[in-house]
Amino acid sequence: MCGITGWVSFERDLGQHTDVLDAMTTTMACRGPDDEGTWVRGHAALGHRRLAIIDLPGGAQPMSVEDDLVAMVYSGEAYNFVELRDELRKRGHAFRTDSDTEVVLRGYLEWGPAVADHLNGMYAFAIWDTRTEQLVMIRDRMGVKPFYYYPTDDGVLFGSEPKAILANPDAERVLDLDGLRELMTMVKTPGHGIWSGVREVEPGTVVTADRKGIHTHRYWQLRTAEHTDDQETSVARVRELLDDTVRRQLISDVPRCLLLSGGLDSSALTALAAVQLREQGETVRSFAVDFVGQTENFVADEMRGDPDAPFAHDVAEHSKTEHEDIVLDSSQLADPELRRTVITARDLPGGMGDMDFSLYLLFKAIRSRSTVALSGESADEVFGGYRWFHLPEAQQANTFPWMVFGFQRHGQVSDVLEPGLASRLDLRSYIGDAYQQAAAAVDRLPGEDDHTYRMRQLSHMHLTRFVRNLLDRKDRMSMAVGLEVRVPFCDHRLVEYVYNAPWALKTYDGREKSLLRGATADVLPKSVVDRVKSPYPSTQDVGYLVALQQQGKELLADTDNPVYELVDRRWLAETVALDAAEVKWGRRFGLERALDMSVWLDLYRPTLRVG
Repeated sequence: MCGITGWVSFERDLGQHTDVLDAMTTTMACRGPDDEGTWVRGHAALGHRRLAIIDLPGGAQPMSVEDDLVAMVYSGEAYNFVELRDELRKRGHAFRTDSDTEVVLRGYLEWGPAVADHLNGMYAFAIWDTRTEQLVMIRDRMGVKPFYYYPTDDGVLFGSEPKAILANPDAERVLDLDGLRELMTMVKTPGHGIWSGVREVEPGTVVTADRKGIHTHRYWQLRTAEHTDDQETSVARVRELLDDTVRRQLISDVPRCLLLSGGLDSSALTALAAVQLREQGETVRSFAVDFVGQTENFVADEMRGDPDAPFAHDVAEHSKTEHEDIVLDSSQLADPELRRTVITARDLPGGMGDMDFSLYLLFKAIRSRSTVALSGESADEVFGGYRWFHLPEAQQANTFPWMVFGFQRHGQVSDVLEPGLASRLDLRSYIGDAYQQAAAAVDRLPGEDDHTYRMRQLSHMHLTRFVRNLLDRKDRMSMAVGLEVRVPFCDHRLVEYVYNAPWALKTYDGREKSLLRGATADVLPKSVVDRVKSPYPSTQDVGYLVALQQQGKELLADTDNPVYELVDRRWLAETVALDAAEVKWGRRFGLERALDMSVWLDLYRPTLRVG
């Protein structure tokens, strides 16, 4: 896992601009604390920061072969690199290192951009091929690893994060109305980089840049196919895929652990990993986040019915893990410096408030003990776990289902905005248009009934839009502290298989995530098997909200703050004046957004074209 960046300019000798490349590379220091390197030849410049995971002494980058004819910067992991290396050796390739990086690079020499078809993993990499004067950028199928690019008049800039691109003077720090619309909603338009001019390399896509321009080719996407396996066979196949995926993703030359919330997803991975490592004489290390007094004083609400800690402890005891709770208090979560750190990591004020802050602090604590962690992220999208999947009003709504069930209702977003800006943004129309595009992208099987097709549409939206917000959040928070987080449920084989299972099969026991529960029940405690889905935790301590209100009052006192170009001053004044006990979740979320935007404007000094 690393940070990559680079620059191609067909009209300049970039050997004269190494200081700019160095500045771009430095922005990726958190992603790669172990090593750094640059490579410059004529019109191409590559920068790399390394987090060493596989072949610690031999995986240095940028890596080149054939006397610098081809050079690469690579971020991520190819979980099938051992098999690929054996295949490439049979095809005549000789290897200097034991790293997966060299396997991917030599795979490019063998197959060209089609090397992507051979990879199982999470990756974002760029290859400069001097033979064709072409930059090849490739991103993994599910978009686990971030990858951005910025076309210029004479080439292209790229990076793991926008901050690497924005460090180049050729890139403007501009946010326009469309960027703000994308930022303030959770529609995740494919390819949209939010910053004006910044694009994402879309998941499952190859982007090439040469003297003729920029070209894209999609090498993978979710495709509708008939599912012919019965229930018993489907459950067995899910277990087979999970066992193989966990085995692959436990490979590491550095300490690894499991993120354990006590929900079905993380518990299943922890239990499967414990079984596999026990066979090797090892014990799983597991970590959970908790808040001071949360378990003892927990109050059920529409999102969460019970606290996580008791269930996480049940799994730790059942699987005999070496478990540790990372317990946080409100003063830590409300620390303004933490907000600045998180906004810097995310590049934008589009976060999830205390859920971002606690995730960062959890990862920071884990990083002092492990370098790799496995996470249950994306299981809800794959197996249909969210509550709104199962609500008729969400199933039938003419919008994204997560908009219906309180995650980010339109009103909660617009209320915090300056009224004139809210009118110009017209978020309702933006969300509506995005929804129609997403719904139209899903193919229907011949003879598929309306309800089954509708649930296929909802599943597709989650796997191609909703999950990408969460994967980006996970990546930014983990890489900000140099922790590699792997997501086994994003294995494309598992995603393809479960996506095409009809909804009746995904809910065969009348509950959410039936296939996952059936595939892993034998290794889990009954308490977790029976537990109802609960989202990532959020603090219920009113002291956290009181601290936010105080920060809001301080922001109000700064009458000339540029944030009032975005935020409704009257709404902010009303919110900080309320009794903390009266502040609902949506208003708290808006307050966090207002504070985020203020910090972001101070840190990034963007040009706002929102008039």
